[in-house]
Amino acid sequence: MSEHSSAAKAISIEWWRKVARRIRVPLGFVTAGLFLVECARRIPHETAIAWSLVLVLPGLALRAAASGTVKKNLELTVAGPYAFTRNPLYLGSALIAAGFALALFSWQVALVIVVGFAVIYIPVILSEEQFLRGAFPEFDAYCRRVPRFFPRLMPAKFHETNELQSGLAPVTSDAPSGFSLGLYLKHREYNAALGAALLYFNLLYLRPVLERILHGTR
Repeated sequence: MSEHSSAAKAISIEWWRKVARRIRVPLGFVTAGLFLVECARRIPHETAIAWSLVLVLPGLALRAAASGTVKKNLELTVAGPYAFTRNPLYLGSALIAAGFALALFSWQVALVIVVGFAVIYIPVILSEEQFLRGAFPEFDAYCRRVPRFFPRLMPAKFHETNELQSGLAPVTSDAPSGFSLGLYLKHREYNAALGAALLYFNLLYLRPVLERILHGTR
């Protein structure tokens, strides 16, 4: 590959990363809209809804723990859920989305989730890693111990060793995670729980309500 082609490819990748960061929130609304459409046209399966909680509730808990621990752009967080995976917020979102796709038994929603994650969130994760690598010299050492997405079985432990000495305050991930309700509220993570409750409400009651309205107008 020529030097010109390599430069053009790098520019294209960086451009798409910027686009992905901007459209990830609107894409969430599009996915929610598709979910509501599917709610209106499908008969709810109580068993599927119950099993979906196995994914949705841990996803919400993971996002809550992460949002109450991370201090964005101020320090490299290695405690709490960040001792298991470098992206607990995105992992939590993936669990929630997969749970709702299961609740609906909808391949359309599942396909949108998979494609959306691959096209949007993977570039965003790589872009954020690029920023963290430039902002925190110890980030590479952290990456060697903690996986990008799928979590470790046991938390990584960082002490005052050569692993994380480049300006990082001594941290042990087996110490209290430092969860802060103030951070949780600052990051407005409660919106995830409210959104999940609304989606479940629609899943259980939207279609029956629409049926009553349609039957009443005939």
